[in-house]
Amino acid sequence: MERIIVWYLRMSIVFFVAGAVMGLIMILDPSKQGHYVTSHAHLNLLGFMSMMIYGVGYHILPKFSGKHIYSSRTMHVQFWLANAGLIGLAAGWPLRAAGSASVAAPLLVISAVLTLVSVVLFAVNILKTVQAVQM
Repeated sequence: MERIIVWYLRMSIVFFVAGAVMGLIMILDPSKQGHYVTSHAHLNLLGFMSMMIYGVGYHILPKFSGKHIYSSRTMHVQFWLANAGLIGLAAGWPLRAAGSASVAAPLLVISAVLTLVSVVLFAVNILKTVQAVQM
């Protein structure tokens, strides 16, 4: 397995644990729930689920198609963009909820754009990898 794929899987687990810890914090201090619920969801869905899908997808789909990944460089760039976007989103939502909109708004917009670019890079890379497969 390529090293970058292992990093996708590792980060998936890191974000899963972070989301679970945040969930526990919300249970222990319900007054903070509004601050963290969106970050909790992003850590679990974009962090755990998406990173796991990226890692497994990059590992399995080329094997199923009998092709090499279309762009290893894109796979690496996408990793960094996905992580930066998610960390920015996870930090931005509590800032916004706490009333720091002047900091949170640009952070959330930039992070959302990084996340979207990451998703598009994954989609293009996978589609180009499997496009030549004969059905």
